[in-house]
Amino acid sequence: MEETEVDIDVLIDEMDYIPGHFHLDMNLNFESTSPLNFQGRDVKLKRESLIYELESETGTQQYAIRNLLGVFSFYLEEVEKAKEIFLQILQEDPENLNAWANLAYVYDRLNDEHEAAKCTENLSHLMGLDSDDEAQGNPQLRASRCLAEQGYAYAFDIGLASEEEKMEKLTAGLALYDKALAYGKQAIEIAKDSPPVLNRLSKIFHFLGKQEMAMAVCNMALDVLPNPVLNWQAYCMHAKMLIKLYLRDLERVKMGLGGMPDQKNLFDAKTDLEKVMKVHPCLKTYLSLGQVYYYMGVDAIQELFLVDENALNSALMFFAKAMEFDLGNVLPEIQLLRGKCLRLKNEERNAIECFKEAIELDGVASVHTESFRCLMEMLLTLFSQKKINTEMLMKEVEVWVKKAEKKYPKQRVQQELRLVCRHYTAEVLELSKAMVTRGKTELVKLLFETMKCDFKKGRMNERSLSF
Repeated sequence: MEETEVDIDVLIDEMDYIPGHFHLDMNLNFESTSPLNFQGRDVKLKRESLIYELESETGTQQYAIRNLLGVFSFYLEEVEKAKEIFLQILQEDPENLNAWANLAYVYDRLNDEHEAAKCTENLSHLMGLDSDDEAQGNPQLRASRCLAEQGYAYAFDIGLASEEEKMEKLTAGLALYDKALAYGKQAIEIAKDSPPVLNRLSKIFHFLGKQEMAMAVCNMALDVLPNPVLNWQAYCMHAKMLIKLYLRDLERVKMGLGGMPDQKNLFDAKTDLEKVMKVHPCLKTYLSLGQVYYYMGVDAIQELFLVDENALNSALMFFAKAMEFDLGNVLPEIQLLRGKCLRLKNEERNAIECFKEAIELDGVASVHTESFRCLMEMLLTLFSQKKINTEMLMKEVEVWVKKAEKKYPKQRVQQELRLVCRHYTAEVLELSKAMVTRGKTELVKLLFETMKCDFKKGRMNERSLSF
């Protein structure tokens, strides 16, 4: 007797929702414009974060993580490992709709039509789509879990270059959570007593910019389970929010919109992270601690003066420990912060190399252009101190401006050059004159336009550049 095969297109048309992760509107599922090495790096970083998340999960929520781990393995060309992950989920949780759909996708890619059809048939039965056979159990609850797992996945998408993209993906994830609640009715009820659920809600509120709500939910998670061994994620999230609050206030000060940022946020973040360090040392914890110690050791306003050398040395030590991890050497933020520490310690040449490395590691279309500005400032500082000559300065500026124009949005490059020209006007003018003499007019024109824009209120005009 022939087995009845289910037509996947017909099945999809009948669905109010579609199980699985490979169809979701995530950057992960589409061709990336980033070089393959950057895309692979991002996937590996996200997979590492998920592995940390999995360590504290024992209930059904672990399957949201494990399904996504299988998807990441698939995109890292570890197809057999992906198949193994989905099969293991189904051994433990045979009603997991996403695992059945994901496994069908993998079998399809492996050209195993027979196994793919079996997966689709099981999926149809569990969803209650069979016309002549009623599904056992509660299809509504299965649908709710399926949608919640998909909503969770959006928080781990890759290639989100801007805040707008992050908001878009998180909003899509929340829409799936809303749909899950409509099916399942009880997600909300269990949240108040479940630290893992509270931690996820806190993370979502944090990314949506609702810091007060995020902090309140995070505090609830810590009240329910204050033990850092069992709930280190909440301490990490709490520290992350405190650091963000400090940096937000710091930006406001620089714009003249408020008083000095509260140092207590840094000290409290340090306390949280030290608790995590004792039970779960990892790349992100070392990076966060290094960041905290950097801001404790530097003048807050301009970041150009050393106020605590011991704190700065501690920052460098934590960055070094972070770089011992597999992915530590590919994070541009580590190189940027290392460079800023070394600049304060007057190790200019080493600082320059860190800023260059950070630029190289940045993804295409990244808006994190601070490394480029720091590099330009360091080169001009060495020039003003007669530590490099005009020829060397010209060569370096020309090379790295071109790299920046290929990597970052044009507006961001112009913005950073404008700041550099404003603070190093004399050096830029001298460099421009030398470049005109050597016929390098294209870069001079860029610098001139930048300066002209900055000084358009009468402080500078074209006659200032009479060579």
